[in-house]
Amino acid sequence: MSTRSPAAPAANTTHKLSGKQRKAIVAGTIGNTVEWVDWALYSIFAKIIADEFFPSGNGAVALLSTLAVFAVGFVMRPVGAAVLGVYADRHGRKKGMTLTVGLMAGAAFVIALTPSYDSIGVLSPLVLLLARLVQGFSAGGEFGSSSAFLVESAAVGRRAFAGSWQQVSVAGGVLIASLLGTLTTSALSDAALHAWGWRLAFVVGGLLGLVGLWLRVSVEDTESFTQAQGAGRTRSNPLKAMFVEHPGAALRVAGITVAGTLTYYIWVNYLPTYANLTTGIPLSRALLSQTLCLVVFVVLLPFVGLLSDKLGRKPTMAAFAGGFVVLAWPLLHLLNDSFLSLFLVQLTGMLLILGYSANCAVIMAEQFPAEIRATGIALPYALAVALFGGTAPYLTTWMHESGHSDLLWLYVAGASLVSFLVYVTMPETKNKEFH
Repeated sequence: MSTRSPAAPAANTTHKLSGKQRKAIVAGTIGNTVEWVDWALYSIFAKIIADEFFPSGNGAVALLSTLAVFAVGFVMRPVGAAVLGVYADRHGRKKGMTLTVGLMAGAAFVIALTPSYDSIGVLSPLVLLLARLVQGFSAGGEFGSSSAFLVESAAVGRRAFAGSWQQVSVAGGVLIASLLGTLTTSALSDAALHAWGWRLAFVVGGLLGLVGLWLRVSVEDTESFTQAQGAGRTRSNPLKAMFVEHPGAALRVAGITVAGTLTYYIWVNYLPTYANLTTGIPLSRALLSQTLCLVVFVVLLPFVGLLSDKLGRKPTMAAFAGGFVVLAWPLLHLLNDSFLSLFLVQLTGMLLILGYSANCAVIMAEQFPAEIRATGIALPYALAVALFGGTAPYLTTWMHESGHSDLLWLYVAGASLVSFLVYVTMPETKNKEFH
């Protein structure tokens, strides 16, 4: 005992990233960014996809059908999390991440090239559904593999900082997708946008995915995985080990995710479409607001990660959830058809979400040992995302169409309260031994 106790504090004050660690974080971040471009493009072009892939005549029904496909894609996320999380725990983070980005890019090309409903009838939405299922499978495995890779690549005292780049890359992907949406909706006529503009955005996303594939092929795996593999600690069934040996940690990951995924998919992904539907603000202006807010969000994320490394996971995450409990009602009731209103509502929400996004990768990684880490992160997270994130755009649109938009704040505040209770009761893991 005497030889170990002085070593723990020294390790926990290690903040400097080595050149190898910095290279791994950069490669992991860029690869993850381009994958999430492909995922985010669907929600950005939801209204146009509704017109192209579903029968014309009732715009609201077509949009709800498109969002149902969006939600169904999330059904595959737990499947992908289980299969690809196990794959990454058994064969390495690098191989897991290479597989996910290849699947995502391929599905983006399929969506871009699928003919419209007017051309091939019911086959059009069926192909769209299959492509979205593949993307959901890929996204389910991506979070666990990339989170484990980034946190395992960090110096001990910079784990939240390194983990925050997972969400920097997610938001960066949404930002690039938002920029593509802003450019195409602003520069092209409505006819050109429907005819080929939105398809060009998906082609660009697929090409960026191939860049991510190349980056991931060139990176080395993490020391945590290679040491676990060398010591014979890898499991033949990481999924069973997670349920049998770490059920509390798995439940905690799901509870951590509830408010984060709901608020993220409403504020970061879907708010432009929701504002366009409920207030009539032009989609191009709503996407501009989203783009500006995302720039602020991406820039601040690593700094909130550094704050978490200094203050701890619990206070920074509790501030996020508690903020939404208090502010959900005023924020959503302030939304109107002015650009300034949307910008302030969206920016305030994104500033709160920083507390979740800067912490989610590290706090989840700190719950599990290396041999089951990718699975332990991926599956509980994907289940919570499927239940609360994937359904958020559909439920939000349904509430509007049913005349219940005024109740959305209750859903947001309730989910935030659940996660707030998880945050304030969970153990602090900032200084936890990590292997």
